[in-house]
Amino acid sequence: MKILITQSNYIPWKGYFDAINSADICVLYDEMQYTKRDWRNRNKIKNPNGTQWLTIPVDVKGKYYQKINEAQVNNTNWGSEHWKAIAYNYKKTPFFEEISTWLRPLYQTDLKYLSEINYLFIQAICDYLDIKTSIRWSSEFNLRGDKTEKLLNICLDLKASCYYSGPAAKNYLDTTLFQHHNIEIEWLDYAHYPEYPQLFLPFEHGVSIIDLLFNKGKDSIEYMKSFDTIKL
Repeated sequence: MKILITQSNYIPWKGYFDAINSADICVLYDEMQYTKRDWRNRNKIKNPNGTQWLTIPVDVKGKYYQKINEAQVNNTNWGSEHWKAIAYNYKKTPFFEEISTWLRPLYQTDLKYLSEINYLFIQAICDYLDIKTSIRWSSEFNLRGDKTEKLLNICLDLKASCYYSGPAAKNYLDTTLFQHHNIEIEWLDYAHYPEYPQLFLPFEHGVSIIDLLFNKGKDSIEYMKSFDTIKL
């Protein structure tokens, strides 16, 4: 059983979905502390001047230690504002109409919690790309121990044989604990993605996956590593 444990992000980039597609189960670890100016509530899209941020406004005043799954939206107009920016910048892309049929309704959600909003978009994008990975929440598990032990125990509860982790975790993850339980650690590699036709130059990899979807539609998987169809 291959397991990915990651925090929920807002309309994440293609590497995030490559990671999900590589695993059998993805656990959204949203019981960690919410961090401002991070990927939890914002992401970038392309525009004629380069890139721009789309940010879900979250109530953080006086809530310095709130968990990600406790963060709530504090502006109900964010959805219409985001869709307006998306439509303006992507209306001339080849797959705008196709993607809009299922993406636009998501921006009419009345969900209040950031984690639930993120999940809504993540699952919809997985469905479009035919990613079958089961997505679960860390709240389903008995989290115990220190930072590494919490991750390890989720893997043990799921009878994992392999744990996927981002390269940044090399700075803190105690790999010997996983080795002791015969759980292999697979480090995700986010380098060497091929470029695809973007509407505005110069090309930028580090934007939301919706940029790829609008430009390539179902062929987006040809530019992602986990589908083994990548064009080099």
